[in-house]
Amino acid sequence: MKRHILVLNGPNLNRLGKREPEIYGKTTLADVEDMCVAAAGGNEITFRQSNREYEIIDWVHEGIDTADAIIINPAAFTFYSIAIVDALKMFKGPIVELHISNVHSREAMYHHSLVSPYATAVMAGFGARGYRLAIEAVLDMLDPEAETAGK
Repeated sequence: MKRHILVLNGPNLNRLGKREPEIYGKTTLADVEDMCVAAAGGNEITFRQSNREYEIIDWVHEGIDTADAIIINPAAFTFYSIAIVDALKMFKGPIVELHISNVHSREAMYHHSLVSPYATAVMAGFGARGYRLAIEAVLDMLDPEAETAGK
């Protein structure tokens, strides 16, 4: 059965590859999208990025009706967007919160996620390859035959 995975990226992720490469690496967001499409096999990927909170909320709302799973790197919205959290709470499928860096090894302002309590899983610190791992994980979660199926 073909699955639809919505991959959402928050503010400043359009600058991947240029922004603080010592933290986020040199992989661009276009590279990440290619990685996600490849990891999905024949499954559908909708890959989006915005610096605007309302767009991410609108995309989550669309996903409620169209997607089987959401992978979200909310970036800075992780730490203060109750509106994004409220939208995610309406989604019934697996949600993976993803961060390229290990947010817990960084400044204290990055340690408390509003999203984590509503995510099926949280991934941090795997670099850009975390997206590939997240795709593989949600496909497992969506497979009722998989031993590791989650929520």
